[in-house]
Amino acid sequence: MAQDLIKISSDWGTVTAELADNAAARALAEMLPLTIEMDDHLRQEKTGDLPAALPTASRQREFSAGTLGLWSSGDFVIYYREGRVPPPGIVILGQVQGDVSIFDRPGEVSVKIERSK
Repeated sequence: MAQDLIKISSDWGTVTAELADNAAARALAEMLPLTIEMDDHLRQEKTGDLPAALPTASRQREFSAGTLGLWSSGDFVIYYREGRVPPPGIVILGQVQGDVSIFDRPGEVSVKIERSK
């Protein structure tokens, strides 16, 4: 699973991300393709609701720019800055390989997530 790539596209641009090797990331991959309406949160991330909950996996509090995370069981997050979240932390779903700064702007965005070809 560590080499599974996804494409995240919006009107703002497209990036590729490598999925993590855990049950939550595998469950996300099984949902694809999907479109998520995302809102800006704390000027560090875009967040949106998944159509179904993902299984739990180990959590961590630190994240870097480009981290794909899972806050609650159905809350998908794209971090465009680095930082730290409060307990219990986030499940790491993957890491963007492109320029994640395309999401560093206020407002909502619709993203399409699909397997990379």
